[in-house]
Amino acid sequence: MADSYQLPVMVLTALLLPAFGQLYLRSRDSRTLLWLLGFFFAFLRMLQSYKLGMWDFSDAELHPWLTAAGLTCVQISSALFLASLSPLSFRLGRFRILYVIPFTIPLAAYAVLLYGVYHGRMPVGFPFLVFPWLGSLSLLVGCFWAFSKGSMPTWMGLGICIIMGGAGLWVCVSIGGPWPLLFVEGALHLTTALLIFFVFRRLSPGTLLSGLGFGTWSLGFVQIIQFTANSPVLHLGLLRVVAVGKVAAAMGMLLLVLEDQLAINLAAQDRERGARKELEAYTRLTLSRRRVEDFDRQGTQICQTVVDNSRFSQAALVLLHGSGHFRLVGAAGFDDSSLNALEALASRIHAAGFLAPGSAPPAVENSQSFNLSLQPWLLPGDDLERLRLTEVLAAPLLGRSHTDGALFLTGMREPDKPLRAGDLRAVEVLAERIQAARSQTMMLEKLVDAEKFVGLGQLAGNVTRQLNNPLTVILGYASLLEASEGFHPQEHKAVEAILAEARSMRSTLESLSRLSRSESDQFSALSVTELLNDMEQLHRSEFLHRSIDFKLRIAPALPRAIGNAQQVRQAVLYCLQFAIEAVENLDPTTEKSVRVDATADSDAVKITIAHTGPGFLHPTRAFDPFVPVQAAGETAGLGLSLCATILRENNGRISATNYDPRGAAIILELQAA
Repeated sequence: MADSYQLPVMVLTALLLPAFGQLYLRSRDSRTLLWLLGFFFAFLRMLQSYKLGMWDFSDAELHPWLTAAGLTCVQISSALFLASLSPLSFRLGRFRILYVIPFTIPLAAYAVLLYGVYHGRMPVGFPFLVFPWLGSLSLLVGCFWAFSKGSMPTWMGLGICIIMGGAGLWVCVSIGGPWPLLFVEGALHLTTALLIFFVFRRLSPGTLLSGLGFGTWSLGFVQIIQFTANSPVLHLGLLRVVAVGKVAAAMGMLLLVLEDQLAINLAAQDRERGARKELEAYTRLTLSRRRVEDFDRQGTQICQTVVDNSRFSQAALVLLHGSGHFRLVGAAGFDDSSLNALEALASRIHAAGFLAPGSAPPAVENSQSFNLSLQPWLLPGDDLERLRLTEVLAAPLLGRSHTDGALFLTGMREPDKPLRAGDLRAVEVLAERIQAARSQTMMLEKLVDAEKFVGLGQLAGNVTRQLNNPLTVILGYASLLEASEGFHPQEHKAVEAILAEARSMRSTLESLSRLSRSESDQFSALSVTELLNDMEQLHRSEFLHRSIDFKLRIAPALPRAIGNAQQVRQAVLYCLQFAIEAVENLDPTTEKSVRVDATADSDAVKITIAHTGPGFLHPTRAFDPFVPVQAAGETAGLGLSLCATILRENNGRISATNYDPRGAAIILELQAA
């Protein structure tokens, strides 16, 4: 080959090596690393065979070991390209070894023996048998390599290996010399060209250029034909075609990397677009906040929304109930038998330890969902085993001390695509929203129940006070009548009946009086900072949905407060709800703002809940039941009255104030710990 033509090929190859190095540093991909090493060894072979002035190490007789190293580089290079597309391995003890390593060692030994030991002349007699034995050893490893399940069909890979390997052994026995190595190099490049289409499975500029490049590169074994070797023109043209094939293969592989990166970017954009649409669909779900029963009835609607917008064709929602067991509240995508089996299984799940951290393997890395096995809750002959539904993905609904429920997901669409954390993120956000909404619904329901009991207690107290005085008069006069003489026996019986019924009424009033006196629970030091942060997190989505500007300011080093944590939480929650309702119906041009401040004042912790809505009609009577509290004439029912009762029972105070020109605030004061 003329040096004037060989030099540009060497320069282009040298310039492409940093490109492959940069691609490997960015992707850290083993395939890109093998491509870099393959072209590096090919470049070393070019340097060894290049002739220019004093740089001439191509003479095998003068430089036998350099020639052996050059041929070894050729075998390593071609084998690395093949291994990059078929990185199969086998286990040897604790280690996994790529097939390319034992495949290349006999070929390298062939080159070293031929030129380093025998100086390019094949030995005769028994030593000659070493060379076909080395070729047979590589052929045996190649057959095992082809027999392993890879990208190419096993029968095709094994057939290519046997045909090419047999031809290589024939060349070794009949011709000898370096020609078997040249034939093996061409066979490996031709197999690499075929593997490119099997691995990437597309017709693109990258696959076409790299496949054509490796196919052209494999034509070097045509030099074995005597007619080509004896014709200087054909020989020179063949070498030039092979050199162009090397550059084409390198350019094609760079295009393959760029095409793959482009495909990855497009797939990421599609996933991001799909995740955004999925989140929007979940955001449009209106979760009931009135009663827990109404909330649970939405289970089927929630599951159907998940099935319509996620990668999963089946979804089920299980929620914890007061019995300490879970119950299936909704499902979508399942048949009747699966639904019945899932409903029975949910009732057997106990809350203790369910989906606790470390109890099940994560679905994918960086995901909050679990790969949950249902085997621990299956009964012998369970229908779920017959239906092969023994494993699901579970997005937990995490409460403070235990798991309050889970979204079961199965029936993944496009199973050939790997599951990613992004495929589950939207469902996990939905699970968190369900948990927050349900917890708030339960809290509000408890608050409503508490309001009812407080109202009943206040009513009982009022009835007792209103009836006690007239009843005392009745009992007094009836007692006087009973002590009087001159009454007919029938009249005495009437007086005794009056006394008996009056005493019975007094007993009833005493019971009502005991009912009106609430019993205080045990006090503890509660964290106001934690309580308010929980409230802010619980209502964050509600503030955004209602376009309310919410500000939370907590003084640094705020001390703890003394009181019943649950009761104080109920009082703060209702006052916050009252503030939200006060600004919700304001004119769009008016600022909608709710502000919560927590400060320490002397030996008290003060919580101020302010809003920009209408002020109190009578701030001093804001906590009387069924009294109009706002300037618009609306009433707060028993809610603010309940808050006042809670603060009194917790040795605190509550007050209301108006701001000028607009707005109002409720101030809760608790004793500092």
